[in-house]
Amino acid sequence: MENLELQKIANEVRKDIVTAVHAAKAGHPGGSLSSADVFTYLYFEEMNIDPKDPKKADRDRFVLSKGHNAPGYYAALAERGFFPKEDLVTLRHLGSYLQGHPDMKHIPGVDMSSGSLGQGISAAVGMALSAKLYGDSYRVYTLLGDGEIEEGQVWEAAMFAGHRKLDNLCVIVDNNGLQIDGPIDQVCSPYPIDRKFEAFNFHVINVENGNDMEQLRAAFAEAKAVKGMPSCIIMKTLKGKGVSFMEGSVGWHGKAPNDEEYEIAMKDLEKVGEALCQK
Repeated sequence: MENLELQKIANEVRKDIVTAVHAAKAGHPGGSLSSADVFTYLYFEEMNIDPKDPKKADRDRFVLSKGHNAPGYYAALAERGFFPKEDLVTLRHLGSYLQGHPDMKHIPGVDMSSGSLGQGISAAVGMALSAKLYGDSYRVYTLLGDGEIEEGQVWEAAMFAGHRKLDNLCVIVDNNGLQIDGPIDQVCSPYPIDRKFEAFNFHVINVENGNDMEQLRAAFAEAKAVKGMPSCIIMKTLKGKGVSFMEGSVGWHGKAPNDEEYEIAMKDLEKVGEALCQK
């Protein structure tokens, strides 16, 4: 798929995120918006998946380690056809299968329930090890937040993955620079992220703009070509990307827009969509 088409889909994903969080009156829009492009690239270009057969044995696996970014994950799954887009407005509602964090038992396309920060990467490492032990060909992808990697369990999992040379594992870090309590370098700095993963025997790929499809394409192609060690893609992104008043604002880590803010956000994203159509 061409990069422009992927950009258009990512913009639709962003509209879905804002719509779902507004309907829920709760949720995490900031990090969902910063990672909308990588969700789109994974599900529309990179991964071997089939919405009509979400449990097919040879599918690539994805684990959302930063599980609170479920609105972005659900939006990409819905756009890809795993379940109806209309269901996104039931996010976090009583009785809805779209819970505040991913639930593998009830949501088509979700390979692992997640939400407790730091744990998702461990599940992904286990999946990658299983593929190696059984001679399966699938790859495993996991998305972490840059605040999340302050958790010690992340580095235990990384140590194991590097030691076992799990070259079918691709760890992605959404480096938007902000976590719930503020800038990551002020809360409990995980920098230098690249050198840390290198120390655990990962092949590290730094992406200057993780909201750029061409740069994501190059990064994932490089990761797939690596043999004998796991890969880590560290992508710099903009928290709240696409919505003027959310961009770069820590306050939008975990709150929903009111009706007036929702209208402004959707107009922002409509303008982005119109600009993409002019290209």
